[in-house]
Amino acid sequence: MYETLDAIAASPIGDYMAANAFAFPAVETVHVVAITTVIGFIAIVDLRLLGLASASYPISRLSRALLPTTWIAFALAVVSGALLFTSQPATYFDNTAFRIKMALILLAGLNMLAFHFLTLRNIEAWDTGGPGPAAARLAGLLSLLIWVVVVACGRWIGFTTSTAFCQPR
Repeated sequence: MYETLDAIAASPIGDYMAANAFAFPAVETVHVVAITTVIGFIAIVDLRLLGLASASYPISRLSRALLPTTWIAFALAVVSGALLFTSQPATYFDNTAFRIKMALILLAGLNMLAFHFLTLRNIEAWDTGGPGPAAARLAGLLSLLIWVVVVACGRWIGFTTSTAFCQPR
C-alpha cells in the first residue's frame, strides 16, 4: 500500500501540489468552498425534513432545485480533495481524522441511498406541510450530524498532520 502512496506523492501532480507555493492553498480554498456549498445545500434539505425550516415547501421541489448544484459542488470537493491528498498521501492515509472523515462521507452516502430508495418511495403522502415521517426525520438528523463531524474531522486533519506545503522534497 505504501508503495502506491509513495508513487502518488512522486507523481508530477503530487510533486507539484507539495512543492508549489500557490497550488496547495489555492486548491484548499476551492475544496473549502465546494464542501461548504455541499453541506449548506444538504443542511437546507435536512432542516426541511426535520420540519425546522421551509415547512410549507415541498421536499420534492426543494431537492430538484438544490440537487444539481450539490452534485457539482461534491464533484469539485472530491477532485480538489484528491489533489490535496497527492501532496502527502502517506501522511493523510495514516491520519485518524482523515480515515474517520472518509468513513463518514461513505456513511453519508449510504444514508442518502437508504433515504432515496426507501423513504422517498411514498413521498406523495408527506411531501408538503411540516416534518416528514420518522424515517425522513431520522435521515435528516443523521445527515446533519454526519456532515458536522466531517467538517470537524477536516479541520482536525489540518491540525494533526504536517501538511507543510511549499517544501521541496
